[in-house]
Amino acid sequence: MFTHEFMRNALWALLMITPLLGLLGTVVVESKLAFFSDALGHSALTGIALGTLLGITDTTLSMVLFALGFAYLLNRIRRSGVASNDTVISVFSSTAIALGLAILSRSGSFNKFSGYLIGDILTISSKDLLPLALLSVCVLIYWLLFYNDLLLISVSPLMAAAKGTRVKSMQTAFMLILAVVVMVAIRWVGILVINSLLILPAAAARNVSRNSKSLILLSLIFALCSGVGGLMFSYWLNTATGPTVTLCGAVLFFATFLIRGRVKG
Repeated sequence: MFTHEFMRNALWALLMITPLLGLLGTVVVESKLAFFSDALGHSALTGIALGTLLGITDTTLSMVLFALGFAYLLNRIRRSGVASNDTVISVFSSTAIALGLAILSRSGSFNKFSGYLIGDILTISSKDLLPLALLSVCVLIYWLLFYNDLLLISVSPLMAAAKGTRVKSMQTAFMLILAVVVMVAIRWVGILVINSLLILPAAAARNVSRNSKSLILLSLIFALCSGVGGLMFSYWLNTATGPTVTLCGAVLFFATFLIRGRVKG
């Protein structure tokens, strides 16, 4: 299967995308931000819609710009305490979906961008791999520098603040970085399954990990196995790659769920 250039490009892309999602997913899971990342993925439609209105031809750029504003504003309102976290996130998510669909349906552009719902990793080209590699390196550097702070914040924000960690700034920075990664990946992974690829490897790793180091390592392994395995199975079964990758992650989650008592015991 890898004699085809499009399969080789897809493989390289998955080898970069899935580890990023696996790493960030550990913080998302530990910080209970799964609903936020799901809302972030849904906001992509509004980013595309506003991009078409403003004449921005690069849909990835319009999605990233909107997602940065979406994540920042959501985080500010979420911290204000005017409503519970799940309520604020639900309001933002439903508003973003409705606004995006309304704009795209009015302009008659929905069918043109409906492919973003499931994505297509097989359409990635060689020239797309370099920006993706640069993004991977930047996120990895950020991860190495600040993971301990992020982990402490996810466990106890009060303790992190007592140790001098700028909790609000760190949370905002993480959400903005998450927004960029999600929006870049959506083009090839799909809006409907992006959150699954972010959550499933980390959730599966959490089932059987004993500490933070094993959580990170297992999340990376599960993310890579889901990505490569999903690509291969989608080729053999002639199914969409994004959903197939998600199903591989789901299998790993349920398998680790069944054996977690033996491993942790």
